[in-house]
Amino acid sequence: MAIEAVIWDFGGVFTTSPFEAFRRYEIARGLPENFIRAVNAADPDANAWVRFERAEIDAAAFDTLFLEEATRRGHAVRGVEVLPLLYGDLRPRVVDALRACKARFKVGCITNNVPTGHGPGMAQNADKAVAVGEIMALFDAVIESSKAGVRKPDPRIYQMMCELLGVAPEACVYLDDLGINCKPAAALGMTAIKVSSEAQLLADLAEATRLAF
Repeated sequence: MAIEAVIWDFGGVFTTSPFEAFRRYEIARGLPENFIRAVNAADPDANAWVRFERAEIDAAAFDTLFLEEATRRGHAVRGVEVLPLLYGDLRPRVVDALRACKARFKVGCITNNVPTGHGPGMAQNADKAVAVGEIMALFDAVIESSKAGVRKPDPRIYQMMCELLGVAPEACVYLDDLGINCKPAAALGMTAIKVSSEAQLLADLAEATRLAF
């Protein structure tokens, strides 16, 4: 089936990966490598992170619950210290690729985010929020987990986007920096691209869409 839509994750796709910031924080604090990711991966349907992305708890509760979860794993890390690590630097070439895709296809964004910061990209300051807002305005549809009450990798959120765009999953390309989020998209029939770097993203997207970036 011909491609009709390109659906994007936001963090780690349009911005540098938060995992880089996690690692810098872990090194500075003398924490084990991938400690924050391990906390976030434990009890993946009901941990503090997941509940915050579904807007079931507020920032204060997340701070407390994340601290409890981290402490049980041997290191006291507050949730309020983790949140600023989410906001990566924007990748202008990827934004240009979005504009090129928009000229040819429908475009959508599915983002797991939390009700904090500025806008869907959870920007840490107002200036960055303006840039993120300009990117978000390019999409034909945006689904935020903190507003929808459902988050990736729940298959429903991908189906919701297809309904909003009026396309079949088989006619979609999907980009995300997490393999766990790519798997449901692929299972539905989407062409899933796991993003590991800007260069790889652009190369794989060019191959999938037959566009030049």
